[in-house]
Amino acid sequence: MQDIGDILDNRVLLIALAACLVAQFLKVVFELVRNQKLNLRVLVETGGMPSAHSALVTALAVGVGQTIGWGSPLFAATAVFAIIVMYDAAGVRQAAGKQARLLNQIIDELFQGHADFSEDRLKELLGHTPVQVIVGSILGVLIAWLAAPVY
Repeated sequence: MQDIGDILDNRVLLIALAACLVAQFLKVVFELVRNQKLNLRVLVETGGMPSAHSALVTALAVGVGQTIGWGSPLFAATAVFAIIVMYDAAGVRQAAGKQARLLNQIIDELFQGHADFSEDRLKELLGHTPVQVIVGSILGVLIAWLAAPVY
């Protein structure tokens, strides 16, 4: 049971998770402002403004830098990890979302009027725009810096 206590005492981990949760809750706010309706589904969906993945990994890297040192190999590893996650969110997953949108459009056009075709639509909002990734990473840095005195 001590292992669970150690995890719960890990300030870097808790701050990184807090940054992710704040980003997820901000998605509800952005969705409410943009569409004038409350959509709680965005709390558990990928994509959207801001990128929770970016907030998580940047807060993690900044937390490691603050506690262990900016020149440490662990900071280097978390920084590289953050770059890969953010590149993937804005690159590969964004491209997959565009492909899903095109495939859904093709299916809609091919099977228009065919009530017997009931295939589920592909999820289109998979990745992030570069702006969503940047805002998420800024959020992660801010949350880690604001939490710095508690380390």
